[in-house]
Amino acid sequence: MALWTSDEAVAATGGHSPVAWAATGVSIDTRALQPGDLFVALKDVRDGHDFVAQALAAGAAAALVSRVPDGVAPDAPLLIVPDVLQGLEAMGRAARARTSARVIGVTGSVGKTSTKEMLRSMLSGQGRVHAAEASYNNHWGVPLTLARMPKDTDFAVIEIGMNHPGEISPLARMADLDVAVITTVAAAHLFAFDGLEGIAAEKAAIIDGLRANGTAILPAGLPVSDILLARAAKAGVKTVTFADKDADWHIATAQWGEEASVVQAATPQGIRLLRVQSPGRHFAVNALAVLAVAAALGLDPALAAQDLGRWKPFVGRGQRERIITDPVDETGFDLIDDAYNANPASMAASLDVLSILQPKDNIGRISKGRRIAILGDMLEMGETELALHAAIADHPAMAKLTLVHCVGPRMKALHKVLPASIRGEWVEAATDLLPRLPALVDAGDVVLVKGSKGIKVSLLVDALRKMARPGGRETGLEGPQQEGKGAE
Repeated sequence: MALWTSDEAVAATGGHSPVAWAATGVSIDTRALQPGDLFVALKDVRDGHDFVAQALAAGAAAALVSRVPDGVAPDAPLLIVPDVLQGLEAMGRAARARTSARVIGVTGSVGKTSTKEMLRSMLSGQGRVHAAEASYNNHWGVPLTLARMPKDTDFAVIEIGMNHPGEISPLARMADLDVAVITTVAAAHLFAFDGLEGIAAEKAAIIDGLRANGTAILPAGLPVSDILLARAAKAGVKTVTFADKDADWHIATAQWGEEASVVQAATPQGIRLLRVQSPGRHFAVNALAVLAVAAALGLDPALAAQDLGRWKPFVGRGQRERIITDPVDETGFDLIDDAYNANPASMAASLDVLSILQPKDNIGRISKGRRIAILGDMLEMGETELALHAAIADHPAMAKLTLVHCVGPRMKALHKVLPASIRGEWVEAATDLLPRLPALVDAGDVVLVKGSKGIKVSLLVDALRKMARPGGRETGLEGPQQEGKGAE
């Protein structure tokens, strides 16, 4: 079934096509392009027009362009518009308008991607769900997600991020939201904002995209919660709060385990039981927001909780896995891969989870199993970045760690103030630590690797995985999930 015909795309964009065509998908990357896709020739580091001929040769149904590219015939299947990004945005708006789907927008300084995936799991049992891939949450990711939305979608989940002021409102308006969720407001991208209040004002701009009868689901108990609530009140939308003990949705009691958290949630409809297959309070709090979405949409609460309980973290976002270094004795270490993004709030959440997990004694070179953190720089933290890195030493979870190794020039500030008892190595770059890794990790240890993507601590994750003997890797263990590619 066609996702877009040339006639529909022309009507949406105001462009023109030399020939008729029909596309079954939309792609911006020839490496991921599938036969039948409409290739969108966006300009970023490279100009997508340079790849149109390659895309058509690979089976693209057509290409969205602003000119006929070199090496492409004038009568090729093209959708020609004045501006490619604006054309994609127009297709996104048209895709939203032609569906009866109920659309949920998610933003926040921490937890957008995990909450989006929780929503995908929760909604899957109640209709056809369309959600953003990876963390496609910026000025091209949101319209691309919308343009890919099938006409018969029942629920859509749109992740909306930002790096600078003024980004969220137009994206939220494009998505035309039924429900807006703000996970939290924390220090992230401080280089572009005047403090936490500026970040809160930008996050609150997602409310601009709510329909008149929409619902804003907002975190209570933050220093800037009043900014969020004031924006919702000004818009005249329904407001539901979560997280804080006085919020509409909050944790009444909880059992925090290594593999899962079992929560009794206090809700406007009474106490509900919820199981989240990952340790850590932050995941349970995000799950409250997800169930509040289900209530706002009038969905079956028992089915929503059941389907939400199937969600697990994934690679790069806190997936926990066991690396078997001795397949005979089935011994090894546990790895938490959280190497995709970092800010003070997500760093604290990951350290909290590491402090919960239990290492195993008497199975390695060192008799006592250890909790080890390998922490890379938190990027885009602004003028106070060194103080924010040093402040990690004050986190209560540090008392339960055995060693902390630091990677990057900013993390040197943390390394200097760590207690001598847990101060590990400091290196300028992740590659400098690679030769030392086998000596730094032992069977029985629990190892967290956390840092912003740009500091490349993912190289250390890859190296730790390669320490596994053949067949010696178990994935799918639960761990903390944070942010990913895209804007905060």
